[in-house]
Amino acid sequence: MTIVIFYHFSGYKCFKYYYQRCILGTLKAYFPGAVSYSRFTYLKKQVNPALFCFIYCCGLGKVTGVGYIDSTKLSVCDNHRIHSHKVFKHLAKRGKTSTGWFYGLKLHLLVNPYGELLGFTFSSGNVTDNTPQVVQQLCTYMNWGKIFADAGYVSQKLFELLYEQGISLFAKIRRNMKNKLMSVQDKYYLEKRSLVEMVIDHAFNNMLAAYSFF
Repeated sequence: MTIVIFYHFSGYKCFKYYYQRCILGTLKAYFPGAVSYSRFTYLKKQVNPALFCFIYCCGLGKVTGVGYIDSTKLSVCDNHRIHSHKVFKHLAKRGKTSTGWFYGLKLHLLVNPYGELLGFTFSSGNVTDNTPQVVQQLCTYMNWGKIFADAGYVSQKLFELLYEQGISLFAKIRRNMKNKLMSVQDKYYLEKRSLVEMVIDHAFNNMLAAYSFF
């Protein structure tokens, strides 16, 4: 797990190059029992549950009272190969984003104003962003404050559920909705919601690099 975590701080863009040149090379003294690269790729999947627990126990950021929430698609195959796809057959579903239809999963993130992770979860591609169960799971660690999101999170039911937990939801309104007054500070935070998109882009690129060896 240490090897996997350190990769994201090493500056390497290719995991294979990082493992062979760094772990089996310059840092061999710190990892005397390091196995071959091919063996490590086989064992790496066993680290995922422990890594997930580590992030939730030690890797989450500070709750500041302000959070940004969003999601991104994780396509598992090209749309033309949906019927022949088997790896995520029982998890992946058809979903739609602003860029069109896809087949796969969704990654949901909640971050603070510093871009630090406050919560994350995965869902099937057909799960909408404003699904109460998904949002409430993201807010397990952040149990107070304000959350800012795009128009995909507009939901009266979701707003009421979060409000009962001590969280106020602010979302960009749709064209057919009436505008509501908000403070200058809340409007400022709402305009800064693109921060979470930057975090998603960074996390997605790292994810592709980390799993490019499979």
